[in-house]
Amino acid sequence: MKRIRTPRNACLELLLLVLVLGSSWQVCCLDENDSSNPKVLPLVTSMIYNQILNLTQVFHVEITETLGFCTRDVDADLNGAFKFQNNLDFLSNCVKETKDVTKRICTAAEMKFYFSSFMGTKSADAQFLKPNINCNLSSWVPGCEPGWGCTVPQNQQVDLKNSENFPVRTRDCKACCAGFFCPRGLTCMIPCPLGSYCPRATLSKVTGRCQPYSYQLPPGKPNHTCGGADIWAGVTSSDEIFCGAGSYCPTTTKKVQCGKGHYCRQGSTEQIACFKLSSCNPNTDKQDMHLYGFMLIGTLSLVLTVFYNCSDQVITTRHERLARSRERAAKSARETAQARQRWKVAKEAAKKQAVGLQKQLSRTFSRKPADASPPPMPPNEPGRLTEMVQSLEDSPDSHRGFDMTIGDRNIKKQMPKAKQLQSKSQIFKYAYGQLEKEKAMEQKNQNLTFSGVISMAVDTDTKTRPTIEVAFKDLTITLKHKNKHLMRRVTGKILPGRVTAVMGPSGAGKTTFLSAVTGKIRGCHISGSILINGRPDPIHCYKKIVGFVPQDDIVHGDLTVEENLRFSARCRLSEDMPKADKVLVVERVIESLGLQGVRDSLVGTVQKRGISGGQRKRVNVGLEMVMEPSLLILDEPTSGLDSSSSNLLIRALRRESLEGVNVCMVVHQPSYALYKMFDDLVLLAKGGLPVYHGPVKKVEEYFSSFGINVPERVTPPDHFIDILEGITKPTVPGLTVEQLPVRWMLYNGYTVPSDMLQICDEIAAASKGNNTGQAGPEPAFASNDLKDKQEHSQLNFFMNQDLSNRRTPGVIRQYRYFLGRTVKQRLREGQLIAADYLILLVAGACLGTLSTVKGDTFGYYGYMYTVIAVSLLCKISALRSFTIDKLQYKRERESGMSSLAYFLSKDSVDHFNTLVKPMVFLSMFYSFSNPRSTFLDNYVVLLCLTYCVTGIAYVFAILFQPSQAQLWCVLVPVVLTLIANQGKDDKFGRLFSGYCYPSWALEAFLIANAERYTGVWLITRCATLNDMGYDVHHWTYNLISLLVSGILCRFLAFFCLLRFGNK
Repeated sequence: MKRIRTPRNACLELLLLVLVLGSSWQVCCLDENDSSNPKVLPLVTSMIYNQILNLTQVFHVEITETLGFCTRDVDADLNGAFKFQNNLDFLSNCVKETKDVTKRICTAAEMKFYFSSFMGTKSADAQFLKPNINCNLSSWVPGCEPGWGCTVPQNQQVDLKNSENFPVRTRDCKACCAGFFCPRGLTCMIPCPLGSYCPRATLSKVTGRCQPYSYQLPPGKPNHTCGGADIWAGVTSSDEIFCGAGSYCPTTTKKVQCGKGHYCRQGSTEQIACFKLSSCNPNTDKQDMHLYGFMLIGTLSLVLTVFYNCSDQVITTRHERLARSRERAAKSARETAQARQRWKVAKEAAKKQAVGLQKQLSRTFSRKPADASPPPMPPNEPGRLTEMVQSLEDSPDSHRGFDMTIGDRNIKKQMPKAKQLQSKSQIFKYAYGQLEKEKAMEQKNQNLTFSGVISMAVDTDTKTRPTIEVAFKDLTITLKHKNKHLMRRVTGKILPGRVTAVMGPSGAGKTTFLSAVTGKIRGCHISGSILINGRPDPIHCYKKIVGFVPQDDIVHGDLTVEENLRFSARCRLSEDMPKADKVLVVERVIESLGLQGVRDSLVGTVQKRGISGGQRKRVNVGLEMVMEPSLLILDEPTSGLDSSSSNLLIRALRRESLEGVNVCMVVHQPSYALYKMFDDLVLLAKGGLPVYHGPVKKVEEYFSSFGINVPERVTPPDHFIDILEGITKPTVPGLTVEQLPVRWMLYNGYTVPSDMLQICDEIAAASKGNNTGQAGPEPAFASNDLKDKQEHSQLNFFMNQDLSNRRTPGVIRQYRYFLGRTVKQRLREGQLIAADYLILLVAGACLGTLSTVKGDTFGYYGYMYTVIAVSLLCKISALRSFTIDKLQYKRERESGMSSLAYFLSKDSVDHFNTLVKPMVFLSMFYSFSNPRSTFLDNYVVLLCLTYCVTGIAYVFAILFQPSQAQLWCVLVPVVLTLIANQGKDDKFGRLFSGYCYPSWALEAFLIANAERYTGVWLITRCATLNDMGYDVHHWTYNLISLLVSGILCRFLAFFCLLRFGNK
């Protein structure tokens, strides 16, 4: 007995019953003689075909309800399967052959019985129809065999719409007509759908089977011949009925080989012309689109290369133009300054000569006063240079001279204000003119740096900064959950307008002290009082005017020196400051730190060489100087610098202090020249105990008061640190290192801790009869200066109150600045981006070659590998957006820059990769795999997938370290894809697969491809989609789910950036 093979899902096949039922018909009874008349035959055929079209509308509602998950447009799918149009030869031939074709067609009851048998067994291998009135153990007529059918008695009519009872159909059994299939166990015929090939079978002498359907003839019946087709089901069960690949079937009984220049997929009704430039050999089922893939990637490469080169050329041209403007402005300012100097020298010489001559004439001829004025000189027409120097003499502080070019005929009458300057030439001329004036003023006062008096920076107003005084009393820092002190009983002040150096041996808590002052300490318990300008306000209320220079050089290595400084100035200076003044600030810092020669050089990273380590250190300091802070804290700014660079840096910081800036820094082993530049000194012993806090000029006097004198050729801080370290022993009998903090407490009247009272007895015994308190500085913090404050912690980072009185640029403007910076960084990562695209190309070519699109899965496995590969590659490349500059972001956030502007700029630039990477991957994958879905459909799905996985990568990049984030990026897509592949019968898979982004992407890919399979593929499509639990109406839903998940991941990433970004 021949077994009937079926698709996997029985429910679908029952629904397909309804679809095929739409192809059944009922026509008027025709006389056999009339149907054999050639003139009547076309009319009979046309009437039968019209009944097909009419009955499909009758079952439209039922088909929509039952097959809605696999058909988007019922009419289109039915027409694709049964709209034979004018190719009705198979029907005409059947009418002529059987004479009673209407009595041999299956009724609704028989079709329902046929598909219900599939539903009852739910077997994927083979099915047997249940016994029925026509085919059972007691009655098995030849029409029950596969490929054969029978008719009803001559006088009996058949109601094709009858869905309850079987007609007795056991007479005149014949082979099934070509173009129809007759299932085994039924004695009726069902029309084959379009895209199938259903000829009469022929007996193979080799196998003894009826080919091409492979069913056997019944034994013991020598008169039984091969009939027609025996089954229509999925492609895995009945691929014999499908029109073969490389051929097309315009009707269900005609098969034509595909010609050259065309390709014919399996189940095709017509041949498809190949694209131009693609190759199609005869009898091929797909076109070779490799050339189009290479053309697309070539076009993309050309566009990206032109864009990259043009952008780089624009940046380079802009730098060159700015450099020329700066050179012209500097030259003009120098010439004007030289003219001013020559005029002053000449004027002074003339005054001396005139005074000497006047005194001589007075003694000789007259007794007139020596200060009598000489007679006026006759007026002369002044020259251009004379007019310029006269203007300088009349108004020494005027900018008119700086606006004049030597030899220029058009002399401006007045220098515009900074707010009125618009062009870059005017701004640079203004800035360099100010710098030259400051250099001239510096020559008058050698104690100042070359930048001179800051009040000269503005025309008439004196530039001042708000002052910040930091006072602390009994500052004690203890590790949480441990009884270990990092700092104990530190009391004092750091004052504005002074440069304070914090020194001490290793482990003395110098960095801890600065971290406590700036509120950056973590994991510790802080007790004591810290007051800002006499108020117990957190230092974060002043973060817009507080600068902190970390010990590590945290700068952007892929930006130039000037770009780093200019970005910091733009975001942190006052919003209403004119652009010309901001340029002046940046230029002043570049000049003061000696960075003129490397201003256009990249700072460099570990992988890419840039400026030297000393220059990098000065850039690190300059990032805080350009924001014009009121409190500037520096952690070891001179470490790694040579003597000249350190001297240059400290002189620049002294200039800042002359503006009222409170400068405090940790210094290791300063030279004697640097040591003398400091105003105050904080000397700490191991354990964070204070030994001295006061003016530098009195430190030697204080220590000499109890017998510690500095030897010759030894700098005082080195000698004191050696004593605190234990390298050098005090020469005074009975004096120990442990006594020095207690001596300082006793000297200032501070309370001595209880565990150190025994040291007081040792000091009293050692100093009996000696006067140890005759000299020393005044107490840095009198005990009655402040009332005791309650213990407080400065870990509150969400204070809304801003006491800095500086309005920095808002989020929108900072977004523009961040966006410009990020674009420059991406352009300088061209090699990395090119490597990402190359890997995507290789992955697309490999997956496109290996993943053959088969009809039973619609390319499911190829798309599954695509989801994994694209997710992994896009996630890893997106990690760089937030893993490379974590330290830079932490520094910028703590300085008051907008985290939202930072995040949005990164995401905005990554949108470029989101648009381009799917196209790069598809240029290879689509041309090699050649699926039936369109390129646009695949691109849209990949676009949404890339957007989703990029947001997930942001979360990993912010939450984890780079190595851990990469591991998560590899693990997550693989695990989620495995979950998405769990069948719909699996409880775990059914519960979680609906919330996995691979499930959304796979369903969208498969729906876009499956909808292109029509006609004979209809059962296969519905069976496959039902097995996977997919619905063709969910394509838009899946895309929206991917986009929404990408947006939600970005919100989560931003929250993590705010919550964990500073750790």
